[in-house]
Amino acid sequence: MYDLNTKSLWHALTGEPVIGPLAHSGLRLKVLPVTTTTWEEWRDAHPDTRVLSVNTGFRRPYRHHTDPQSAYYEYFADPGLMFPAFQLDDRLRPKDQVLALRSNGQSKAYLLDSLASTGVLNDTFAGQDLVIVSERFSRAARAYERGTHTFRKGASDRELVDERGNVWQVRELGLAREGPAGTGPVEELARLPGHTAYWFGWRAFFPESELYK
Repeated sequence: MYDLNTKSLWHALTGEPVIGPLAHSGLRLKVLPVTTTTWEEWRDAHPDTRVLSVNTGFRRPYRHHTDPQSAYYEYFADPGLMFPAFQLDDRLRPKDQVLALRSNGQSKAYLLDSLASTGVLNDTFAGQDLVIVSERFSRAARAYERGTHTFRKGASDRELVDERGNVWQVRELGLAREGPAGTGPVEELARLPGHTAYWFGWRAFFPESELYK
């Protein structure tokens, strides 16, 4: 990607400008949480969402990557790479998708297919206890702080249950344990930033990355 002011090229995984006037400036973009999901699952959780028109004025159709009319359908459907990768790791297939986290100079990747089959994963990374919640059909995965709690699946995809039987709501920006009706949450845990990436791309730029087994 590039910025409109200086036309500098920025690396999508590291958040650093790599070519142009801002290269080697020490600037780095802040990593934010991102969710890649299906419209159905998002709409069910957020029925008041407003949607940008698909009539963009351009011929290139930006549809879901499984749609044969999508601009990138052939690339997503083909297990091969468009360009040779200089460093491959055969622990996963090159185009397997992972949830990738970075913290305190460390990095870790989680296979999306495995997360989707698990649903809820309690783990520890870079000295921090976390929980990853994943949706089975879209494979949307979100990582959250878990404090001293251990979570399991709740009655729905949007609920977790802790070790004491308390019910937590899964939200985009955090987990919330609600108090009595009308009092709001009595405890909240923040969402952690992360990427969804192809394994070959993540491994190329973070060769020291740990892989969750």
